[in-house]
Amino acid sequence: MPLEIRQVNVSSKTMVKRVAIARGFIKLQRHTIEKIKAGEIEKGDPLQVARLAGINSAKLTHLLLPLCHPIRVEYVEVNPKIREDGIEVEVLVEAVEKTGVEMEALTAVSIALLNIWDVVKMYEKDSAGQYPETKITDIRVIEKVKGDFDG
Repeated sequence: MPLEIRQVNVSSKTMVKRVAIARGFIKLQRHTIEKIKAGEIEKGDPLQVARLAGINSAKLTHLLLPLCHPIRVEYVEVNPKIREDGIEVEVLVEAVEKTGVEMEALTAVSIALLNIWDVVKMYEKDSAGQYPETKITDIRVIEKVKGDFDG
């Protein structure tokens, strides 16, 4: 018989500083990248939208992932970088908590990338309204650290 779904009890864990870095990528067409660089995206700068959406979503992760504990996120840094074939987004999340911040970092990367897609989708569609080249890939945790440390 399968186990019932339940949240893990973290009440006996101690509060420690936790840092997680996650990264992901959205592949875009060359003409879309050129429009971003030229500041010609009708909805505005997708990198700024990604930053704001990433910060907000890190703080809301527990509402999206029902088994995640609500944690007091103390710092979120969202760094989108234009690459030759798309945009890479890296997110750092910090908190002093009883449980991790990696899900918050992964959520922030995912939502930042989805917001980039939303802002540029009109330039990515083909004549049939499809997205033949656009894709989000390589979302992963790059680093996770916990304990007493500076940095």
